[in-house]
Formats: sequence, structure tokens, C-alpha cells
Amino acid sequence: MKTPDKYTFIGALRPFSFPVALVTCSIGLLLAWQQGQFNSLQAVLVLVGGVLLQAGVNLINDYSDLPLLRRKPGSEWQEQAVQRHFRLGMVCFLLASAIALYFVSLRGLSFLLLCVLGLAGALGYTLKPVNYKSRGLGVVLVFWLMGVLMISGSAVALGASVTAELVLQSLPVSLLVSLLLLSNELRDYETDQRDGHNTLTVRVGYHFSVRLYCVLLALAYLLLALLLALGLLPGAFWLLPSLLLTLKPVCLLNAPAERRAPLTPATARLLLGFGLLFCVALINPLPSLF
Repeated sequence: MKTPDKYTFIGALRPFSFPVALVTCSIGLLLAWQQGQFNSLQAVLVLVGGVLLQAGVNLINDYSDLPLLRRKPGSEWQEQAVQRHFRLGMVCFLLASAIALYFVSLRGLSFLLLCVLGLAGALGYTLKPVNYKSRGLGVVLVFWLMGVLMISGSAVALGASVTAELVLQSLPVSLLVSLLLLSNELRDYETDQRDGHNTLTVRVGYHFSVRLYCVLLALAYLLLALLLALGLLPGAFWLLPSLLLTLKPVCLLNAPAERRAPLTPATARLLLGFGLLFCVALINPLPSLF
């Protein structure tokens, strides 16, 4: 939650996180294209639906903080802003659901199950009684819901089949999606601890989460090597420049709390760069250099 003098609509919207939806949906669309399934208008609808879902998650994120706000004097205007953002978030979910129903009409009831899982995961991120963020499950569930499920669902929306190969191809970026949430928990560790938000980082400790961040980052690149070896990502060399984007967030991991704010935007840039290069790797098997 932003401090009262900084809490704005843009702050609640958290546009730095939009690369999650854009990258995962784009990869899903390209995996569908690899299976010979692609439609430009439907692809645009998938991207719009993904961004709406991400915006909805972000806008309702602060709603669970209302009990804390009500204990603070002079926070009435902020309570009203949180409630207004919550309503806007629900509008985003409604619009995303309308797009999802269009694809259900094309793909059948099996796609409806994917949509229900995605919407339930989005609503349960911070809303009670689920609120899996404060149960320490955010990093794990975001990997599946905003990573693997978002990529697979985007591919299925265009008519692709979910195969073992497609799921494997979704894993590296899904790990970086989890990394973005973990960076947010690391950035807010002290305030979450103070406010009683039992995120994974609060539960296991800051230093353990730093090690987890490094392990997830390394695993994402190791999976690229595996995909290359299996012939599932012949253009994996395209992702080598993204290693440069790892330097800033890794350096910020051990920064003091007052200097840790850039960690999440730096991780978002890593996710965006990695994801865009992953898309290039899917389109172009090998750089001309090779």
C-alpha cells in the first residue's frame, strides 16, 4: 500500500507489472502459431483480455488493506480511493470475462475450465477468505496461474493443443513471473512484516528469499539450455543479451530497505526483455550470427 501522499490511480494500477500479461499472452500466441493456429483479431482479443485481467488483479490488490487504513486517522479519502479502485478492478474482470466467453463459444467447455481457474486465481490473490498472497502461496501459485496457465490458455484460445512440449516451453518465462512477485515481496519485506502480511518472504525470511530469487533466476536460464537440447527452442541463443538485465536486480537484492525500491521495476524490465527475446527465439530459430 502506498503512503497517503503517494497513493494514486497509477500507483494502484501498477503498470510496471503489465509485461506479465503481455509477455505470457504473446508467447502463448506464438506457440499456437507454431501449431499452425493463428488469427490476428483473436490474438488482439487475447492480449486485451490478458491486460484487463492483470489490471483487475492490481486494482483490487489494496482492498485487503482496508482494515489497516481504518485504524489510521485522516485516511477516509484513501479508503474511498481503494474502494473506487476495487470497483474499477471488478469492471476489468467483467470485460475480461466477456472476451473469455467469446472464446468459450469457439473452443467449447474445456476452455471454460481454464477461464474459471484463471479468474478464481486472480480474485483469490488478495481477497478473503482465500488471500493466498498472505498465506505465503503467491510465488508458487502465480507461477502456475499467471505463467503456465496464461501461456497455455492463450495458445488454446487460438485453437492450439496443450502438449507436454508446450508446457515445457512455458516454464522459463513462468519462473520469471514468479520472480517478479518475489521481488515485490523482497522490496516490501519490512512493511509487510510490520502490517502482518504473511507473504512467503515474511514467513521464510529475507535472506532465504534472496537465495530463492537467485535459484529461480538461474533455473530459468538452465531451462533454456534444456529446451535447446531438446530441440524445442533452437533460437535460445537470442536470449543471451537478456543476461545483462539480470545485473541490476541481483545487485539490489542486498541493498538496504530504503534503496530497494528499484528492485521490482528492474525485475519487470528483465521479464519484459527476456520475454521479448523468447518471442524472437520462437520466430527465428537461430541468429544470423550463428
